[in-house]
Amino acid sequence: MKISYENKGPVTVFSIDGELSVDEADRFQREALQRFDEDVRDFVLDLGSLDFIDSRGLESLLWLQDKCNELLGQVRLAACPEHIFKVLEVTRLSTRFDCHPDVDTAVSSLGHGDLK
Repeated sequence: MKISYENKGPVTVFSIDGELSVDEADRFQREALQRFDEDVRDFVLDLGSLDFIDSRGLESLLWLQDKCNELLGQVRLAACPEHIFKVLEVTRLSTRFDCHPDVDTAVSSLGHGDLK
């Protein structure tokens, strides 16, 4: 898994490439905790290059959402591939996350104005 991030004002956009699985979940959470330490509260996860997610990866998404809720932040998913969205649907997690067709739409939905 490759994780990169870009700050768009107060929003951090994580781009996840490859797999979010048991082997990478701790790393994902460490990356998020570093952003929390920098006072980031809102996240957009660009899933356009995510090939695979397992139960531990799903737990990591829920962990991030719960942590953001604690800190009065929000999480949005962007560019979710159909096969990943199917996993979210089957696990009934598609109702827990706001999914957007692209990163810009997801960032805009957070209500911070134009952050390009």
